Amino acid sequence: MAHISSLSAGKFTTLAYRENPANAAAGVITSASTVDDMATYFTTAPSNNLLASVEGVASATSDQPAPKGVGNVREFPSLGTPANVVNVPVYGQATSSQVAGQSDAPSLDFTVNYIPSEHGALDTLRRNSTSLVFRVRIADSDLALSSGIAVASVQNSFDDFYFLGKIASLEITPGLTDANQATMSLTIEGDFTGPVSLVDAASSPSSNPGVYNQLV
Repeated sequence: MAHISSLSAGKFTTLAYRENPANAAAGVITSASTVDDMATYFTTAPSNNLLASVEGVASATSDQPAPKGVGNVREFPSLGTPANVVNVPVYGQATSSQVAGQSDAPSLDFTVNYIPSEHGALDTLRRNSTSLVFRVRIADSDLALSSGIAVASVQNSFDDFYFLGKIASLEITPGLTDANQATMSLTIEGDFTGPVSLVDAASSPSSNPGVYNQLV
C-alpha cells in the first residue's frame, strides 16, 4: 500500500488547491464529501494504478480550473485540530477533572519563497474571497514525471490531507540577505480529511486501477 510506513523526512511535501464551484451541479466539495470525491478532484481517473496530477502554476481563474500547485513552500503548519482542554472542579476531590471542549480552528500559516509571477494570483484569490479545496501531500520522495506531469502510483509512498477554506491574508516580507518571503494564512471550514493514499485494488496492479484509502 502507498501509505508512508517508515520514519522519513517530508522534504517533498507540497501544497495544492482548486477552486470549489458555487454550483452544486458542477460537483461542489463539502466537508461531508467522500474521500474519493476529494481525491479525484485533484487527479485524473486512476488508470493502471497511476494518478496523473495536473497541477500547474498558481493562477486565479474561474470555471473549475485544473488544480494548481503553490510552489516554493518553505514552511508548513501543523495539520490537525488543536485540543481545548477544560478543567472541571470536582468538589470533595484534591484535583480537578478535565474534559474536551469545542476546539478552535487551527492556525494555518504557510511560508513561501515569494516569486511575484508565481504567487501573485494568490492575492487575487484572497481579494475575491474565493472558496478553495486544499491538499497537502506529505512525501519523502519526488513523484515520477510522465510527459512533464507528476504521477502518483501505488508504488509511491505519500499521504494526502484535504480541507476546505479561503486565503485570509498574504503578507510579503522583502529579504535583503535572503529570499523574499510571503506568509499565506488560510481559513478552514470543517475538519481535515486524511491521511489519504492510493492502494492496490487487486493483486495485479498493472491491470487494475488503484483505490483511495483513508487511515482511520
